[in-house]
Amino acid sequence: MTSSRTEPLPGVREAGRPAPADGDRERSPERRGRRHRWDARWSPYAFIAPFFVFFAAFGLFPLLYTGWASLHKVSLHDPTHMEWVGMRNFSRLLEDDFFWNALQNTFTIGVMSTVPQLLMALGLAHLLNYKLRGSTFFRVAMLTPYATSVAAATLVFTMLYGRDYGMINWGLGLVGIDNIDWENGTWTSQLAVSSIVIWRWTGYNTLIYLAAMQAVPDDLYESAALDGANRWQQFLHVTIPSLRPTILFTVVVSTIGATQLFGEPLLFGGSQTGGGSHQYQTLGLYLYEQGWFDFQLGRASAIAWTMFLLLIVIGLVNWLIARRLNKTH
Repeated sequence: MTSSRTEPLPGVREAGRPAPADGDRERSPERRGRRHRWDARWSPYAFIAPFFVFFAAFGLFPLLYTGWASLHKVSLHDPTHMEWVGMRNFSRLLEDDFFWNALQNTFTIGVMSTVPQLLMALGLAHLLNYKLRGSTFFRVAMLTPYATSVAAATLVFTMLYGRDYGMINWGLGLVGIDNIDWENGTWTSQLAVSSIVIWRWTGYNTLIYLAAMQAVPDDLYESAALDGANRWQQFLHVTIPSLRPTILFTVVVSTIGATQLFGEPLLFGGSQTGGGSHQYQTLGLYLYEQGWFDFQLGRASAIAWTMFLLLIVIGLVNWLIARRLNKTH
């Protein structure tokens, strides 16, 4: 049986369909190649463009606008009216005793919270690095404080540090120590705020150290064991040197977090002043007080940029230390 449709002979076009010109045949592969090159070159930028758009809108623009506002006298009651004052807001900070008090408190609380936190995280990671029964449970439990909201954690610690009915004073009373007014003392209040930070972030840093420890080759531990090194010596001479970049990273991140400390001291005393004598007012609280209680947005912007410059200095120190470590290795 023959088909009713007749196939055209090779080289013959069907009626009504003009044959493509020789130039079209040559340009078609060239166009496809050009489109492929454009796609391979510009597609990655298109994929990451949303990040840069959001960063420019919610990161870069507020940073630049805050820097511009820091050079003006701006009131919260009329934020659109700006009066140029130049560097006056920054020079007033250098003359402000409350600013230096907040800077000192930020440094003290940062040291009191960062050093014990990282030491405890390093020790806990070393324990979890060994094969323990139920190690998965302990690793998940380490993240529980980090997943807890800062408001809930601070309110619980506020009750624990209560002067009359707090559990900590109750425990101290069992050993004959009188009740301590944790909130109104300088060192006691800073210690209380630091303990909240330690509780929230120790587990997070523990998992970072644990991940770094698991990347250390087993051959190093086996060689150290053959040389007669015990576990403590292996920890000092194998684990710690291998974790230097990670330790430096956590120190920098914890220092940045301490510089921006805000929620814990605010909720601990319930006031932007950081206690009756500003005894635990941090730079974040001082910024909040200047901008939203004294209505001086220009001064608050100057404080924000001062904190930003401090973070840049911290980043430069981190870069210099990392560069020196790379040279020694």
